[in-house]
Amino acid sequence: MTIDVSTILKELGGKIDINGDVEMSDTDFLGEMYHFNEPVKVSGSVSNNGKSLILKANCTGHMTTQCARCMKDIVVDIDFDIDENLAQDDGSVSSDDDVILFEDVKIDIDDIVANNFLMNVEGKYLCSEDCKGLCQHCGADLNEGDCGCSQENIDPRWAALVDIMEKDK
Repeated sequence: MTIDVSTILKELGGKIDINGDVEMSDTDFLGEMYHFNEPVKVSGSVSNNGKSLILKANCTGHMTTQCARCMKDIVVDIDFDIDENLAQDDGSVSSDDDVILFEDVKIDIDDIVANNFLMNVEGKYLCSEDCKGLCQHCGADLNEGDCGCSQENIDPRWAALVDIMEKDK
């Protein structure tokens, strides 16, 4: 999504409303895969405060990822805000400033939306709060029923002793 800011670049207090869609590519972040089922909807504004342009927007949409416990695909609603300072790359802005630089009079906000998504993504998603996950022995989905495996957790350091005790019974 590209925004033409030529009308507000020289106008202190100038503002442009934005409404549109950003196509997000599938993202692998910290070992989790996120697939976007549809474009992310972006609505907000870009305004000129005299020093920089301020991008304030809300982004909403849906994505598919896996439940962190049972590994089933789940659809998750996403909703996050963007609040970024933008400035023309004319050499007057220091690299120490917390500003996103752009050239010319058009700003492509696709990367800004993608980066803000990554800053707002939750670490793990669950299909439900009471998801039982997978059996640690056979891998069966425990939400579909008991797999029959012993759920007893035996410290591996004591496993040999447990085997001896079982043989003596």
